[in-house]
Amino acid sequence: MKANRFWSWLFLILGIAYFVLPLIGTVEFSLKMRRGEYSLDAYWAVLADPRFQATFGYSVMMAVATIIAGVVLIVPTAYWIRLKLPHWRPFIEFVTLLPLVIPPIVIVFGYIRLYNTSSWLPLTGTAAGTNLLLMFGYMTLSLPYMYRAVDTGLRAIDVRTLTEAAESLGAGWLTIMWRVILPNVLVAVLSGAFLTFAIVIGEFVLAALLNRPAFGPYLQLIGANRAYEPAALAVIAFAITWACMGLIQLVTRFQKHTMARR
Repeated sequence: MKANRFWSWLFLILGIAYFVLPLIGTVEFSLKMRRGEYSLDAYWAVLADPRFQATFGYSVMMAVATIIAGVVLIVPTAYWIRLKLPHWRPFIEFVTLLPLVIPPIVIVFGYIRLYNTSSWLPLTGTAAGTNLLLMFGYMTLSLPYMYRAVDTGLRAIDVRTLTEAAESLGAGWLTIMWRVILPNVLVAVLSGAFLTFAIVIGEFVLAALLNRPAFGPYLQLIGANRAYEPAALAVIAFAITWACMGLIQLVTRFQKHTMARR
């Protein structure tokens, strides 16, 4: 038992060191912009850059739009599959896994091929159309995470009983979705939303090939032309991702605490 515990702790420490040491090195390098001392000059330079503000704001806007569109699409679909079409679940799960198998570069080239200015629906001909196409691309990339989060939330409740009870009180389909189903899977939806936000903030391929002013291409541009600012941006992006993960844990704990009190 002691030998097993020793090897378990050893591998745990090695795993933590594998992830933490590069992060510590990046943080230290980002603080060395001022020769001979540590400073936050690289962070101030990045945060004061108008391109950072514009690209980060654009990506946040696209993330919010992607989350809203994803919730509108996925929650009713997962609910209907679970309630009326359970035999379709294996097929839907297979479809939602495809974005993990198909590279984003293949997806975006398919979009460009189908929706260029000479096609039947020229979305790439205008900025609004390209933004819409980019949002669809982000929805595709986040589909495995959002769908599974919502599906897990639906498994935790008795969908059929809730639906029958609401219908017996005269509720329509929209009322059932908005006032019965969505509040019960809200924590699962928020978990999928935070994961979607992290994906959109760090995504590069779709935004770069569609030529949109997103945060991912800005990260690549700064990394190719600066020294200390890319390290600061990497730390900021890492902090945003971990903040999303922390919010997921916080929301999950809040749900467990609420259920325990009930």
